[in-house]
Amino acid sequence: MMKRLAPVDLSETFNTSVIVVDRNDHLLRAFTTANGRWRLPLSQKDVAPHYYDLLLNFEDKSFYEHKGVVPKAFLRAAWQWGRNGRIISGGSTLTMQVARLIALHNSQMNGQKSSRQRKSLWTKFAQIKLAFRLEKHLSKQQIMELYLQLAPFGGNLEGVRAASLAYFGKEPKSLSIAEAATLVAIPQSPESRRPDRHPSRAKKARNRVLQRAYINGVISKGDYLYALRQKMISKRLAFPMIAPHLSEQVVASNKKDKIVKTTLQRHLQEKLETLARSHAHRLGKGLSAAILVVNHQTGEVISHVGAADYFDHDRFGPIDMTGRIRSPGSTIKPFIYGMGFDAGLAHPETLIEDAPVRYGLYAPENFDGKFHGTVTLRKALQSSLNIPAVKLLASIKPARFSARFRYAGLHKSIPNNLAIALGGVGFSLFDLTKSYLHIANPESAVELHTLKSKGRTTNEKVFKHRPLLSRQAAFYVSHILRGATPPKNAKPGELAYKTGTSYGYRDGWAIGFDGKYLVAVWIGRPDGGATTNLTGIGAAGPLLFDTFQHIGEKRIPFRPAPSGIITASGNDLPPPLRYFDKKKRRMAANSKDAVIDRVQIAFPPKGAEFYMSNQKRNKFQIALKASGGKLPLTWLVDGRLISSKAFERESAFYPGEKGFMEFSVIDALGKTDRVQIRVR
Repeated sequence: MMKRLAPVDLSETFNTSVIVVDRNDHLLRAFTTANGRWRLPLSQKDVAPHYYDLLLNFEDKSFYEHKGVVPKAFLRAAWQWGRNGRIISGGSTLTMQVARLIALHNSQMNGQKSSRQRKSLWTKFAQIKLAFRLEKHLSKQQIMELYLQLAPFGGNLEGVRAASLAYFGKEPKSLSIAEAATLVAIPQSPESRRPDRHPSRAKKARNRVLQRAYINGVISKGDYLYALRQKMISKRLAFPMIAPHLSEQVVASNKKDKIVKTTLQRHLQEKLETLARSHAHRLGKGLSAAILVVNHQTGEVISHVGAADYFDHDRFGPIDMTGRIRSPGSTIKPFIYGMGFDAGLAHPETLIEDAPVRYGLYAPENFDGKFHGTVTLRKALQSSLNIPAVKLLASIKPARFSARFRYAGLHKSIPNNLAIALGGVGFSLFDLTKSYLHIANPESAVELHTLKSKGRTTNEKVFKHRPLLSRQAAFYVSHILRGATPPKNAKPGELAYKTGTSYGYRDGWAIGFDGKYLVAVWIGRPDGGATTNLTGIGAAGPLLFDTFQHIGEKRIPFRPAPSGIITASGNDLPPPLRYFDKKKRRMAANSKDAVIDRVQIAFPPKGAEFYMSNQKRNKFQIALKASGGKLPLTWLVDGRLISSKAFERESAFYPGEKGFMEFSVIDALGKTDRVQIRVR
């Protein structure tokens, strides 16, 4: 007869809550089931061992020996029913209780009345039959885990994990003896023993569990007396709500997964949510804050703070500001400088005039309204001067700047105008973070991701590495940003960072990195309103440095300088790189001190790598610059003559194909220099 027992369909019974966990499986957020129940997934190993000791002692001492039913107990219950006309003792094993819970759950799923199942011998027989089926087709561990997930604890709480979190604010593995005894007692009469409504009844039931455990030698006298003295909780706690914005996003995009594992670190996430909340409250009413922390060596997002306070509707807390499009202010400038270095237009020590300039009707001004005269590009970027950035962008061409972002797969809608140098373009904090990965780690092919599965990312796109900047340009930019003046009480040189302020004081930005972590911060009003004197350096900068302090590790050293870096400055720079303005550059290139013993290729540097898209193959060019030697100059690539103007020190080459190639230059005296580069 036992062989004809049909398997048990548990597909609906295992309809547990969806939960989001961090990289170490710590709970971040849980969601109710479709019918509004809290029923969290749980395995037997995740519960304190003394819970099982108390449970089996009180409910089913022979659980691991019987086949679903204890005949003597059932016959006793039947005799009592016949004598009294009602069921006095159930004689139920844990397996029978699981059978009853499954039947109750299935009746609810089928729309039947679920207030109370009528107690009768017929329902007992049905439970016995299902108990036999469970014992035949499932292991004892599986049956126990079903009980752990389905046991009722009052209200919409089902399962030990949901009850442990709601009543004690902890995972079941950390339950004390008194707490474990409480969870053993409640399921016998879940509504009348709810600690949040009937704490005195819950305490009496708990003490009966403890007393029986002591009498049977399950717990010691000391543990028994100590547990009896523990107060009974009298309120229900809220479930964890950590990384609420990201949790909603990953659940929406992974509808089949019951457990969604993220790359976040719960401990850091909790600290940064508190930091963002206190920082925003300190700055003023209506302000919010968003923080992203990324391991730029792997692309893993380890903290995602979408708002200052998810529950603060005055600050639009439910809105995830990491994905909202805003003006990035001056945080866009490092990419302009980097592309200028890549194009051979300048070097960090190149001198540029911070003076009035006009492009048609557009006349940019500095943030402080002043002009600073002749400055190096290093100083111009560290001081976030506007005019030098606009000049550099004008030489690069806005169309080429935006095309470079599209080629790298970063941003598809950068306008082709000079206003982008001052933040005249829409970026989200997430967009900006992805872009800065190309400065912090230009050699790596990492893509930002927030999900993990068995050590691998599950939402990682196929990513063909197309860096925004070369290794040399990225090094120049990061080296400049390391010299930026930090906020008060912060050590200089530990971070490479840049701040930005959008037009009208609407947004404050700060983004920085060391050799491992990249942090991006936004401060502002989610409704886009202006805030008096809100700046990146004053509002977002301190939050950036505080975030790095909370990461807790010592600052990771920066990458060493790649080959091809020019470390000279002043008159030691190659003449074409001494001045940005064309007239001064031409004078320097043709001055007496420009003629040195040997002609040298100033650009491209040795070992440089260039990235050419297939769509731009015919238009892609490499700038060529030489210093020293005697004019006229002759340029060659792999021994083939390049068409160039002999009495100029600058030229250009259109490679057309990818691969390694060698450039050579020969001056009028026959002296030569050569460099090898690669086009990808």
